[in-house]
Amino acid sequence: MSPPGSSDSDSDLSPGLVDDPLDTAVWRLRSRGCWHDAAALLQPRAAGDASAALKRTAVLTERCMYTSEGWDAAEDALRAAEALALTDDERGATACERGYLAYAATLLGVRDRADEARTALGRAAALLGPGSRTRPLLDFRRGLIAQHLAQNPTGAQAAFQRAHAGAANHGDELLRSFTWRHLAAMAEQEGDVAEARRGFTESLRIREELGYLIGIAPALAALAEVEEEPEAARLRTEAIRLVRLLGGVPVWLAEQLERAPSATA
Repeated sequence: MSPPGSSDSDSDLSPGLVDDPLDTAVWRLRSRGCWHDAAALLQPRAAGDASAALKRTAVLTERCMYTSEGWDAAEDALRAAEALALTDDERGATACERGYLAYAATLLGVRDRADEARTALGRAAALLGPGSRTRPLLDFRRGLIAQHLAQNPTGAQAAFQRAHAGAANHGDELLRSFTWRHLAAMAEQEGDVAEARRGFTESLRIREELGYLIGIAPALAALAEVEEEPEAARLRTEAIRLVRLLGGVPVWLAEQLERAPSATA
C-alpha cells in the first residue's frame, strides 16, 4: 500500500522557532529533510528528558514516512521515550507516536501493524485530557486510520474536522497544513473542486510560510490535481524540482511525479 496521490501523511513536530535555540536548529534541519542530523542534536537532551525524547522520536518517525527507511532507529527512540514518560500526558503522547509509527509501517507496506496502531491510539485517547496540546494531533492520526486503513470516510472527516479546530485553538499551523490538505482531499473525492482547491491552497500557503520545505512538493502536487492546464503542469514541474533537490523525497511522491506527463517537460 502506498499513500494516495492527493494526500500525504504527517508526523507533526510543531516548529520550535520562538525561544529555544535547540528547537530552532532542529526545525531548520528536519524541515529540509536532514532528519539524522536533527535527531543527533536532540540526543543529549533526549537521554533524560521526556519531551526531548518524544521530539526525537517524531523526527525519526517522519524520516520513515518520507523515505521508508530508518524503522529500527525510530523504534529504538520510541522505546526510550516510553521509558521516560511519567505523566498521563507524556504517556499519551508516546502512545500517539507508537500508533503513528505502526500506521506508517502499514501504509508503506513494510509490515501490517494496523491492530497495533489502533490499540496505541486508543490508549492515547484514554490518557490525554481534552485540553492536551497533543489531542488535535491524536484526532488527526485517528482520522488517518479511518481514511486509509478502515475505509471509513465519514469517521475520517469528523476526526479531521476536530483536529482542524483543535490545531487552530492551539496555534499549531503545521498541523493545520495537514488538516487542510486531508479535508481538501476528501472534498475532491466528493466532487467539490472549489473547496478542494481552497484547502490545498491553504495547505501550500502555510507550508511555504513556515519554510516546511519537505512538505511543499506534496502540497504542490495535490493542488495540481484540481487545477486546470497549464497551471497544473507548472505546479507538477515545481514539485518535481523540489523532490529532486531534496534527493528524491518523499519517495512515494517521487515515483508518482516521475510518471506524470510534465516530468519530461
